Amino acid sequence: VQLQASGGGLVQAGGSLRLSCDASRRTFNQHLYGWFRQAPGKEREFVAAISRNGYNTRYADSVKGRFTISRDNAKNTVALQMNSLKSEDTAVYYCSSNYARRPEWVQVASDGYQYWGQGTLVTVSS
Repeated sequence: VQLQASGGGLVQAGGSLRLSCDASRRTFNQHLYGWFRQAPGKEREFVAAISRNGYNTRYADSVKGRFTISRDNAKNTVALQMNSLKSEDTAVYYCSSNYARRPEWVQVASDGYQYWGQGTLVTVSS
């Protein structure tokens, strides 16, 4: 399983970015997906997650109402739309996935993910 995250960059506070995670076509529909982030000097933290069927999502309290996770089963991609960005959103963002036996399952714990992408850096200037 390969995960390729992209879309990071430098943005001013209040701006928007859209991250994309390209996943293996062979396993895409069988996996749930999540986004995590790690800021300098901090531990990796959960950001958002989506179920296999796309109907269930979860968000960290810090991003609720600003970030939206979605998946496109036809394109084998998972997106994270980030609006109203704040300086505290600065981090390396990682896409992750794992096989889900049930289509409605969603996972918020990092140890619940087996596959990880390489990360994409988001820098928000204040």
